[in-house]
Amino acid sequence: MRAYLILKLQGPMQAWGEHTFEGARPSANFPTRSALLGLLGACLGIRRSDYSHLQELSDSVCFAVCREDRILVKRSGRKVSLPMLKFTDYHTVLNAREDYIGLKSHQTIQTWREYLFDAAFTIAIWNTDEASITLDALEQAIKTPKFTPYLGRRSWPLSRPLFGARHLADNAVAALRRAAPECGAIYSEAPGDVRTLRMRDVPLVRQPRQFTSRHVYVYGGTDVSE
Repeated sequence: MRAYLILKLQGPMQAWGEHTFEGARPSANFPTRSALLGLLGACLGIRRSDYSHLQELSDSVCFAVCREDRILVKRSGRKVSLPMLKFTDYHTVLNAREDYIGLKSHQTIQTWREYLFDAAFTIAIWNTDEASITLDALEQAIKTPKFTPYLGRRSWPLSRPLFGARHLADNAVAALRRAAPECGAIYSEAPGDVRTLRMRDVPLVRQPRQFTSRHVYVYGGTDVSE
């Protein structure tokens, strides 16, 4: 049995940016590893320039994400199911980066940014064998964050408390099924004989805006053994 810290990410708008350049800003369909590390780092009060503590955090945790394709809200005294939607917003940006070469002077570019609406996620966090930041420390930070946590952009707050629960379970899938029985697919860093995705969302801490790849294991259905 292993301890799992359960987080709840829910809000009217979210964005979990994938690796990209300035023009198009797509959002993943679930929170990326870099975003989750940033969320925990904010709760712990780790600044972006504190590379050693950021690396320490990254080396201490693994994640599994359960996506809830529909959430229930109360309207006019009854529960209504809201599906997750994705929209693209149009922006212009002054002095934007261009292919990581540098800043363009006094020039405006167009950008298209994707957002998620009415999305809800349940996150399971567990410690690696070499962890120096424990789940106890993370739980305390999540309950009393040093910096305000948000859902991908500073103007997008959470609509419910971030802390969900603390569970003992045989694996991350079992912990998430217990925390969110109706959840859909689970995207986990725990290996299994299941479908895999390759995502470029592991931050190279000492090289800002640079990322490396990881495998994500997709557990579907309701059977924990899947």
